[in-house]
Amino acid sequence: MPKAAASFIRNFFKMESSAGILLFLSAVLAMIIANSGLAGYYNLLLDTPVAIQIGALDINKPLLLWINDGLMAVFFFLVGLELKRELIDGELSDKKNIVLPGLGAIGGMLFPALVFFWFNKDDPQALQGWAIPAATDIAFALAVLKLLGPRVPVSLKIFLTSLAIFDDIGAILVIAFFYTSQISTTALWVVAACVPVLYAINKKGVEATSTYILIGVIMWVAMLKSGVHATLTGVILAMFIPMKSKENPEYSPLKSLEHNLHSAVAYIILPIFAFANSGLNLSGVGLEQMLHPVPLGIALGLVVGKQVGIFSLCWIAIKLGWAAMPDRSNWVAIYGVSALCGIGFTMSLFIGSLAYEETQFDMVFDERLGIIVGSMISATIGFFVLKTQYGKNAAEIESKS
Repeated sequence: MPKAAASFIRNFFKMESSAGILLFLSAVLAMIIANSGLAGYYNLLLDTPVAIQIGALDINKPLLLWINDGLMAVFFFLVGLELKRELIDGELSDKKNIVLPGLGAIGGMLFPALVFFWFNKDDPQALQGWAIPAATDIAFALAVLKLLGPRVPVSLKIFLTSLAIFDDIGAILVIAFFYTSQISTTALWVVAACVPVLYAINKKGVEATSTYILIGVIMWVAMLKSGVHATLTGVILAMFIPMKSKENPEYSPLKSLEHNLHSAVAYIILPIFAFANSGLNLSGVGLEQMLHPVPLGIALGLVVGKQVGIFSLCWIAIKLGWAAMPDRSNWVAIYGVSALCGIGFTMSLFIGSLAYEETQFDMVFDERLGIIVGSMISATIGFFVLKTQYGKNAAEIESKS
């Protein structure tokens, strides 16, 4: 490899926004392929059956579902690790730091769902996608924020991250309660049996993460067979990973595992997911398709619902004295973050795949159209709003703060 290329790659991965850029490029590549002569091969790849069989137990799914059910379970495992760390030893361990992002996340899920409901209230099948615009893609949103450079205050990054964590909690609950297929009681009993085992080894001080992961794999298979979405296994498993080592107080099994997984999720799993789920064929797509109630409800939910929901509840919380404005921030900055949270992308694509996967209703439209358009508009608005605060005029703002 030429030195110049090697240097470019090293510098790229040192950038804070590199993960988000790679995610964006993966989605763009998928769309290019889906609209080229390679579209047939793209679909053939995703439809490739992949089977694992051990005796009477078999898992036979197309590659796309292995990505969505398997790789995304690892993503949710990382989300669970981050959530536990933040609650025990991070920003969310202080109750006063919970109110503002917590209320913002509630508004950021409620209002987009209401916007989607307004456009699709007369169609029960379409309403299955009500949670699609309620999601936020933390990797993409943070990447856009980090493009503005170090002048963006750390407090604003913490606010966005905390808000997205609460948003993820909401998404996890939505998936658990609303997007499950027929329930297998036997498989759920296996899942239930794994939980006390995880609790017991945690209490005994077992620190080998391989032990937890082995039980987690058993639980994932059972969850997959149960009808409850298998990605929830990742969150449950993360709650039992020890935060601190009893033998070495300076070592944290959870933080070590989180650190080891972060690069794999950011640079491999999420780009693969984006590539597999963003192959939107635009042939024949026009104003009529965009104005279909489902894509329109998703796009406006992400662009309008997120901004109104997050900003209004944050405004109420601060005005009533329930929470404080983040350091070196103002209402324009809060609005900019609210807009960035309209980048649904990965999480919206994931929920969209659950909402319509068992029906042929999605053949009437393509929910990915609304997700991509809404996310791109939100990213653009959020970037330029925050650029007015932390771009060229940043030095002047800093001197006044």
